[in-house]
Amino acid sequence: MAKQKYYVVWEGKQPGVYSTWAECQAQTDHYTGAKYKSYESRAAADTAYKAGWKGNWGTGASSSGAGAKSKTASSWSRSASVETSEEIDYDSISVDVGTRGNPGPVEYKGVDTQTGDIIFSCGPISKGTNNLGEFLAIVHALALLKKEGSSRTVYTDSVNAMKWVKQKKVATTLPRDASTEEIWTLIDRAESWLRSHTYENKVLKWQTKVWGEIKADYGRK
Repeated sequence: MAKQKYYVVWEGKQPGVYSTWAECQAQTDHYTGAKYKSYESRAAADTAYKAGWKGNWGTGASSSGAGAKSKTASSWSRSASVETSEEIDYDSISVDVGTRGNPGPVEYKGVDTQTGDIIFSCGPISKGTNNLGEFLAIVHALALLKKEGSSRTVYTDSVNAMKWVKQKKVATTLPRDASTEEIWTLIDRAESWLRSHTYENKVLKWQTKVWGEIKADYGRK
């Protein structure tokens, strides 16, 4: 059973502390400059809400208006070959995967990080894993941005998927059989695209502990 989480909304339609992701999402979707974060206990959430978003959301170093787009962080760091940013780049697509079992049916989507508007979605795919779904979502976003000639950033919360994209090849124990034929067909196509195309877009790790759940989250944790 998933551990109970509590969600603080500092900037949203109705600021407050919520006990479900669905309630939090209702307050932040389509709200420009929304600021929210998840906590492991009600006490921690209440304390953070009372303290305000500075020092709790993002780096807390900026007090820019909620309606303004955050600029891309000026400094970038690498940890275990995974690129991250100190501030959210709102000119970006955030991707996430939803599964029913792991492995199990997989679906993924990409949304506008600023507004939460769905840009693309796929699935459910008959059988796959979380990381494979994240890999496909990242490549889908990169292919779409390449077609549009866009330099937007892509955010994911999967370190493994990011590494697979850089390697242009997945490393998974999921067998190839009749039950996984659909997702393997998509994986083969995605790997082929990565080998035959270049892109300038940054693929960055979404910092869940600092920023809260990624905007594309399915709320199934």
